[in-house]
Amino acid sequence: MDHTPPDDYQLDIQVGFLLRRANQRHLAIFAAQLPGLTPTQFAALAKLCELGPISQNALGRATSMDAATIKGVVDRLRHKGLVAALPDAADRRRLVLAPTPEGKAAYARARPSAHRITSETLAPLTEDEAETFLALLTRLG
Repeated sequence: MDHTPPDDYQLDIQVGFLLRRANQRHLAIFAAQLPGLTPTQFAALAKLCELGPISQNALGRATSMDAATIKGVVDRLRHKGLVAALPDAADRRRLVLAPTPEGKAAYARARPSAHRITSETLAPLTEDEAETFLALLTRLG
């Protein structure tokens, strides 16, 4: 289905514009509900709590962040005391990242808010629409 107007370009119906507006809505909701963490910090912490100790490179891949972004995110999480770099059990020369006890506790406290953020972001949609929307975003990603 072509959403391009025949003779004109309308920004208001372009995918990038609409995704950016939806993302801005989500970011505002996130900031109001979880003021102590950015969405990328929360994503990294959540994935570390889910997967356990992993390399920074693997964490970047698991959270769809490039090397520079994940480095900055991890540095900020380490500065907050939520993540530690530990020697890899298999190769003591390498470091792996792991959530600290404080990081695990912060994640446990943030999880209910994360669920509310998702619900509030999707609130304008019916349950069926939200399910379809998430499936379509998954396909686009």
